[in-house]
Amino acid sequence: MENQADVVVVGAGPVGLLAAIELSLGGVHVVVLERLAAPSMVLKAGGIGPLGIEALQRRGMATDIAAAQARSMAMMAQFGGLNGASPRGGGPKISGHFAGLVLIRADAQKEPERRSSPVDQQAIEAMLADRAGSLGIDIHRECDVTGLVQHVDGVDVAWTSATGEGHIRCSYLVGCDGGRSRVRKMAGFDFPGSEPTLTMYQALAEVDYLERFPRGFRYTSGGMFGALLGRIFMLDFSGPPKDRDAPVTREEFEAVLRRVSGVDVRVKAFENASRWTDNTRLADTYCRDRVLLAGDAAHVHSPFGGQGMSLGLADAANLGWKLAAVIRGEMPESLLDTYTAERRPVAEAVLANTLAQAAIMRPDPQSAAMRDVVAKLLEFDDVNRFMGEMISGLSIRYDLGSERDDVGRLIGDRPISHGDIETSLYAVMEDGMGVFLDASTGQKASELVAATTQRIRCVTVDTGPSMLIRPDACVAWAGEENSADGLQEAVRRWFR
Repeated sequence: MENQADVVVVGAGPVGLLAAIELSLGGVHVVVLERLAAPSMVLKAGGIGPLGIEALQRRGMATDIAAAQARSMAMMAQFGGLNGASPRGGGPKISGHFAGLVLIRADAQKEPERRSSPVDQQAIEAMLADRAGSLGIDIHRECDVTGLVQHVDGVDVAWTSATGEGHIRCSYLVGCDGGRSRVRKMAGFDFPGSEPTLTMYQALAEVDYLERFPRGFRYTSGGMFGALLGRIFMLDFSGPPKDRDAPVTREEFEAVLRRVSGVDVRVKAFENASRWTDNTRLADTYCRDRVLLAGDAAHVHSPFGGQGMSLGLADAANLGWKLAAVIRGEMPESLLDTYTAERRPVAEAVLANTLAQAAIMRPDPQSAAMRDVVAKLLEFDDVNRFMGEMISGLSIRYDLGSERDDVGRLIGDRPISHGDIETSLYAVMEDGMGVFLDASTGQKASELVAATTQRIRCVTVDTGPSMLIRPDACVAWAGEENSADGLQEAVRRWFR
């Protein structure tokens, strides 16, 4: 392994891989260190939200995502869909759930085409690994980070592996090493939050009396359980596990399943079991000198609503291009302050809604009454829309100081055309550049942008509004007709 890099990313999960891809596209020499010998096959996220999907689509993985989604859809059809809904359009369009209340309908959303996708974490990680490989990113597995020392101009990182030990010097270190992040602990980040109160289990399991198991979720006096795509899910509210690291045995899983379901069930086949808790914590900042955090290293919460992977991928998308610009010397270090300022409030909101979901899922009369109220409220389109956009992340709007509602939003893919040229927004974003969609007469605005920086691709479009879009798909400026008021200021704020 070389002993020098611009950035060392610790962790080769989805967040670490996307961070490395973003940095590499920004012209940065990045090295990834991963403790595990191979990608984990433990059951984790069974789907991904729209912002996570879009982060990958912008970097050339749309075809891979479509293929993985088709495989998942075929499996869903085999298992009869979700709660009786057809995955191919024969039933209600379900875009998510809140506390197991599968009532969030895509047709109630402002942008129904921006939906969650049933592509699991292993498939996402494989796509990202392939993309990282195509960029020549060095990923060193079985490499355990054992220490770090910060200096004024960089970080010394110590590591050990099966073949020895060593050091690598980098300008910045990015911790994407999960909820128990060593990087976070060694760098001295505070990680306050609430202690776990419950245990969630899932496994690929074959059980008798399967006909008594609902597709989706069912509440009981002991908790909640259900079956989906061959997985058995359970929520046990008797408390957190005594030893979270101990393997989940068939006997433990069967005992909890009987207690929670109230069915004298037998687990006939059992594999790939995992457990989680509602441990909820948030780092005090995402940047401490030259060490930064992303994904679960910066925030942990229960998996309710399936928000975690998209939250982490959006962290990586936000951080990567900014850190690359600082390392290239084009932007001041103060740009990194916007990473914490923009992303930490988003995580804070996710932590709050997952705590709320846990509260109304508890098997006591008070929680059940509140759950019934929430279920009734979700029948109203405005409430449904609010909940759907909250869970999906589509309600995110960074405060960029503009009164325009579209400024600060993360924009979805869309067709763009100029004369006979037809393409899409994400197709022109694959190399990590910013984009300026110029609908002005004579393209005077494009001339202004091009004279300021070479990090923005100017694209003439037939219809407005004109938009300046950052590499993370955040709309940094928008203007109607031929107005360019504030455009140059926005370009200099984010690109030069």
